Amino acid sequence: MTEPVHRGDPASPPTVNVIEVHDLVAGYVPGVDILRGTSVHVGPAEMVGIIGPNGAGKSTLIKAIFGLVPVRSGRIELEGSDIAGTPGFELVKLGVGYVPQVGNVFGTLNVEENLRMGVFLRPDRFERRRDDVFDLFPVLAERRSARAESLSGGQRQILAMGRALMMEPSLMLLDEPSAGLSPSMQDEVFDRIDAINREGVSILIVEQNAHKALRICHRGYVLDQGVVAHTGTGTELISDPKVIELYLGSLARRR
Repeated sequence: MTEPVHRGDPASPPTVNVIEVHDLVAGYVPGVDILRGTSVHVGPAEMVGIIGPNGAGKSTLIKAIFGLVPVRSGRIELEGSDIAGTPGFELVKLGVGYVPQVGNVFGTLNVEENLRMGVFLRPDRFERRRDDVFDLFPVLAERRSARAESLSGGQRQILAMGRALMMEPSLMLLDEPSAGLSPSMQDEVFDRIDAINREGVSILIVEQNAHKALRICHRGYVLDQGVVAHTGTGTELISDPKVIELYLGSLARRR
């Protein structure tokens, strides 16, 4: 992979962010708050990374946005409308795509059948959107008849992203897309994420591979103990001595 260089902020400053999270408090069980006042936002056609140590609340943030974790206080706004607590199937209708870290494909279905599941709410869109996804991800066109369980780990992640794109989302939520992949497959997945963003889809990505994620993100947030500890452009975070020392370590020096 030719590693993409940080692209800076989108040319036109956004007037209304695609997603805004304000002072979010959320957790899985009563009395235990994983997120303790988290605030982030993603603008139109922007890619934003969430990094931080294990247990910081990164995946919890993505799941809370998608209605999978109870929100106790704070606001989640999609293009200005409150969506806190809205179930996932309704969010899909509103233009939010979600790719979980695991269990994100139907193993016994083939590639084309998995994509069809992505438009179960609008089956009339299938052929047009399938062709668009095949154009973006040629490997899926090549393996269209293969069962998802026979794909490599990276190909399964690409299929999961392709299925999420079937409903033409304005926002994609990606939870640890490179987890468990070989370095070469990580490169392929990050290339595909970059391509999705360049098509105009806003992306909020949670990622343990902080260096590679920040290289392709316009901005990033460092989450620690349920709150935002640092924020800045991808380049700023990669080169910030405090962020390097506490969160990136030797990863920040790789090229």
